[in-house]
Amino acid sequence: MRFDILTLFPAMVQAALSEGILRIAAEKGAAEYQVTNFRDFATGVHQSVDDRPYGGGPGMVLKCEPLFKAVRDVISRDARKPHLVLLTPQGRPFKQAVARELAVKERVLLLCGRYEGFDERIRLGFAWDEISIGDFVLSGGELAALCVVDATVRLLSGVLGDESSTHEESFGAAFEGKRLEYPQYTRPPEFEGMKVPDVLISGHHAEIAKWRKQQALERTKQRRPDLLNES
Repeated sequence: MRFDILTLFPAMVQAALSEGILRIAAEKGAAEYQVTNFRDFATGVHQSVDDRPYGGGPGMVLKCEPLFKAVRDVISRDARKPHLVLLTPQGRPFKQAVARELAVKERVLLLCGRYEGFDERIRLGFAWDEISIGDFVLSGGELAALCVVDATVRLLSGVLGDESSTHEESFGAAFEGKRLEYPQYTRPPEFEGMKVPDVLISGHHAEIAKWRKQQALERTKQRRPDLLNES
């Protein structure tokens, strides 16, 4: 799977891509990353990619010309048609189900915004899947893009050491994405007066599975009851 990331801060993105699961995915050949600085497509001495908004107002807005050139150029670099993702707080909420949608794509192109946002014609000029990672505003789309890439890459076949690890985690397929993960424990069996539940060291797999299912439901009721109300 190929990821193309367009950003004004390529070093910031490449640093994250070179660590952890993202690095492992690339080494295994499951994922390929191409990072492009869209300032390279700006003209003029200062290679400006932004300008003041028509109608007035604070801040600067990303310009059409360099962004259109950058997106079209990056699309042309590979024969596979990319799924275009625009990172914006106005987009649809990014959830585990969206990560699963993206994980079956051959190629995903992500555009990271900066400043006060995009000239509206950048939105209109391409068939974007507009995605938001939450109801808050970041300084730019880089961190949001990395969240999307990370959540997607770990679903690709062969990336994680244990393929089943994504099945029962929070928002995993085991509970149709509507449960938080059950509590986890490891050695020692007791620490500062806190003990591992007896059922987990009983060796009774059916009872362990039952306990985990109950705990997942209770934790979801307490922390994210909205998940239980989703249709």
